[in-house]
Amino acid sequence: MIEICNERTYYRGGKLIPAQDGAAAGCKPFEQARQGTMAYDILAAHNTSGSMERLKIRFDAMASHDITYVGIIQTARASGLEKFPLPYVLTNCHNSLCAVGGTINEDDHVFGLSAAKKYGGEFVPAHQSVIHSYMREMYAGCGKMIIGSDSHTRYGAYGTMAIGEGGPELVKQLLRKTYDVNYPRVVGVYLTGAPRPGVGPQDVALALIGATFNAGTVKNAVMEFFGPGIANLSIDYRAGIDVMTTETSCLSSIWQTDEIVRDALDTLGRGAAYRALSPMPGACYDAAISVNLSEIEPMIALPFHPSNTFTIAAFNENLEDILHQVDESTMKQFALKKPPECLTKKIHNGKFYADQGVIAGCAGGTYQNMMQTAAILNGQPIGSEHFWLSVYPTSQPVMMELARNGALGKLMASGASVRSAFCGPCFGAGDVPANGAFSIRHSTRNFPNREGSKPDNGQVSYVALMDARSIAASALCGGAITSAMDLPEPPVDAPQVAYHFDRSAYDARVYFGVGKPDPTQELIFGPNIADWPTQIALPENLLLEVAAAIYDPVTTTDELIPSGETSSYRSNPMKLAEFTLSRKDPQYVGRAKASQKIELLRRENPDAPAVRAAMGDCDAKTTGYGSVVMAIRPGDGSAREQAASCQRVLGGCANVCEDYATKRYRSNVINWGMVPFTVHDLASYRLQPGDKIYVPGIRAAMASDAAEVMGTLYQNGKTTAIPLKLENLAREDRDIILKGCLINYYA
Repeated sequence: MIEICNERTYYRGGKLIPAQDGAAAGCKPFEQARQGTMAYDILAAHNTSGSMERLKIRFDAMASHDITYVGIIQTARASGLEKFPLPYVLTNCHNSLCAVGGTINEDDHVFGLSAAKKYGGEFVPAHQSVIHSYMREMYAGCGKMIIGSDSHTRYGAYGTMAIGEGGPELVKQLLRKTYDVNYPRVVGVYLTGAPRPGVGPQDVALALIGATFNAGTVKNAVMEFFGPGIANLSIDYRAGIDVMTTETSCLSSIWQTDEIVRDALDTLGRGAAYRALSPMPGACYDAAISVNLSEIEPMIALPFHPSNTFTIAAFNENLEDILHQVDESTMKQFALKKPPECLTKKIHNGKFYADQGVIAGCAGGTYQNMMQTAAILNGQPIGSEHFWLSVYPTSQPVMMELARNGALGKLMASGASVRSAFCGPCFGAGDVPANGAFSIRHSTRNFPNREGSKPDNGQVSYVALMDARSIAASALCGGAITSAMDLPEPPVDAPQVAYHFDRSAYDARVYFGVGKPDPTQELIFGPNIADWPTQIALPENLLLEVAAAIYDPVTTTDELIPSGETSSYRSNPMKLAEFTLSRKDPQYVGRAKASQKIELLRRENPDAPAVRAAMGDCDAKTTGYGSVVMAIRPGDGSAREQAASCQRVLGGCANVCEDYATKRYRSNVINWGMVPFTVHDLASYRLQPGDKIYVPGIRAAMASDAAEVMGTLYQNGKTTAIPLKLENLAREDRDIILKGCLINYYA
């Protein structure tokens, strides 16, 4: 089904060739052969550094949604922003439900429109489109590069290398700076065969994620898709796989293009954006993944990660054992003292019954997914018992076409609740399950805490990822988990799908202001929109108090700063910071504030008794006092900068980990002025809240390009040397940390 080769691999004559056989096959040495990849060609065209080893990228366009654009614009404004120097699209698909927190969500939308007018941007009102659908429809094109402040910024199926990053990286583009990164590993994904009836794009994506995530096969790499199997996939099918590559922890993706892509761009009225992309003969990859589409089966990703994958057949054959594993994971993930109701109680007559189905967002709400769901349901009632189904077409043009061809009527006649374009089900702001309920979703993530779980309040819910086709099949069976392959007539996904794109809804409502800034326009600030608090430069020395110690194998950004209702406060740094680690370590905020109180007093009076008591023998005049989060591998998941900035506004000075789960989270740590320490065999130090780490000479080490600084761990009355590595820090990264944060650096 999926085979992985972690060695360099050539692609020549339509075949993958091991590196050791490359010379005999007429292939060039790696340094030359890597230039034959699609990724190399696109990166070279956007690189401004003159060196392909250290890239400085300028993008063709940017995109943000209403959880992130206020902070980005506020940061850029504080750093001297005058106008948007490239197309910048502001969508309103995350905080579209304006019921939590008074007027603040809609206040953000008003701010966004005023910013688009003042600085020359494109503003997409709420419920018009989810961010990635709009960018596919209106901006993606072959050979382009787009950066977005959302981790699922992926438009590879359209020939666009797109990267999801934290807000500060978009700020750099607004200030005419560059996206700086070492040339990434490029991993070839060779597709053969064709999907069997009943197998959808989410099934292929989950199979890929399950095979690669835990092994780190494509971490921070570019996934390059090519091979004869691509011709058997429609544009929506490709996009559905592509958007989920984020969950492999890769940096970006790019796909071979063909007539199907040309036709799709023609349909969107942008045929000129097409050009043929494919690897050159003899192109060499750092690693290769072979995927036989004909062998992929319908999949399910169980709580609490998209990589926790099983075939639906295996799940149904081993219900008791697999659900016991989920129960154990629930206890561990939520640190529960009392186990919740066992999931095996949802087994009836040998079948497991979900309580809810959702098909939504950039992954699930595409036209082809909606059409297949409508065809499977075909007006048949899903029943009036506990199971319910919601579908969210991904944009108004998709909704309009579904209405015209009758598919929308079929969905509604079956009892499915049809919603407008909204990303909420992906992060817990829409269709939240009941306590103890199990939801099956064609969306992007099923992390802990995403959909309603508040373990401190005794509330736990579960989300599993599945493809729309199998969700529809399950809906027909009253919620019993059912593979679409088991339907009497499993749906066939043709590579060519007739679709009429009508952009009239956009023309009627979108503000098209790119290239038309109006400096006379005033920004409109609601009462929740606040500036970032001032940060100081890195002191000569640091004394760090551990405010949280997390020993999970991976810590997600959802655990660092929960999604859901907290999203409403993302335009107010201090209010949002109150939620930091609230569902993972509810004591964190209090500990961090206590450390921050010592530091603020130190700046006023280094000789104050409370300062002396906290700092011991350290020189309070030259040593800053702050908190630190320790985690084994933090930062999987969302690009949201707030996972780092919230720590910073509470006085956080560093992270200590064995490794960072994603480049984007590590970049957020750096851009907010915190030191990204790594420690070998970190768990052996058994750090706990209240432990302290003294880091002498940190400023000098940061200024001198040192790769390591020796710290002293104060723990239970004992001292231990702890080597703190400063790995892979570019000169600009170090300068940002020295200044205290990106705002200070550019001010």
